[in-house]
Amino acid sequence: MKMNRARGKASVAPDPAHELRLELARKVALWVGASENRATGIRGLTLHRRTAPTAPCSMTYEPSLTVIAQGRKRVELGRTTFIYDPSRFLLTSVDLPVISRVIEASEAVPCLALSLKLEMPVVRELLSREEIEVAEAPFDSPAMATGETTVEFLSACCRLVDLLNTPRDIPFLSGMIQREIIYRVLRSAEGARLRAIATLGEQSHRTAKAIAWIRSNYAKPLRVEDLAELAGMGVSTLHHHFRALTAMSPLQYQKQVRLQAARGRMLLDGLDAASAGFEVGYESASQFSREYSRYFGQPPMRDIRTLRSPGAPLLESVSAR
Repeated sequence: MKMNRARGKASVAPDPAHELRLELARKVALWVGASENRATGIRGLTLHRRTAPTAPCSMTYEPSLTVIAQGRKRVELGRTTFIYDPSRFLLTSVDLPVISRVIEASEAVPCLALSLKLEMPVVRELLSREEIEVAEAPFDSPAMATGETTVEFLSACCRLVDLLNTPRDIPFLSGMIQREIIYRVLRSAEGARLRAIATLGEQSHRTAKAIAWIRSNYAKPLRVEDLAELAGMGVSTLHHHFRALTAMSPLQYQKQVRLQAARGRMLLDGLDAASAGFEVGYESASQFSREYSRYFGQPPMRDIRTLRSPGAPLLESVSAR
């Protein structure tokens, strides 16, 4: 803090990161308008707005970066809680079933955020360059982390949103700016897990292959022995690494993916509970109803009626980012 002698008052030196966070919030507010979620003309970039705290929502986060320009969110992965706000971005390196909620938002000061889907081929391309050095990830660190929104990172985010003003520049420049954002993440301490998941041959990468198989084949019977063979690991090794990345076992992961998929089919496609349960792989309607009630807090059709009621966080409840 410096003293302004002419006026006899203390003045605070400008904080570039703070100014960039305010700038990013203005840009997101401009483009998202009154919408809760807005897909943009930039591939993988979605803008979000909430005007009140939300109830806990079960959903799946895709590999992505989420940057809060204003407000605050909380995500629970197993027993680990991640809180992120304008000072911390959220990095998700594999598909993760989580409990998500907005914890700071109002009509006057809405929660404003952008999410950017991560393309693993782009991550691998950057990692192939010799000048990029990334630290080793701790052996048991999860596939989710928060990291500091630095001046360089925020500047790139602002420039990416600015491209929405000049659509003709998006095909040429958006890829460059997204690469810069990923580069900033990879250079941070939180980028170590992303590197491990993207690098062929790493145990994290092989575990990610098992996770991707379950996501694509969740309705099929799951034999952990077959999954371990797919990943090129022993069963106990797969269990250990799977739990480290996702905070759950392969069977628990499959169950959560099934239940979230069934919820989406009932809500968006109008299926009844029994049909939705069978479509996602359950052989018993009563077992589906029991597990659904345990996971979402109420029986299937009552839950769907709640989600369809006025003011319910519909899109937040069923969409995956």
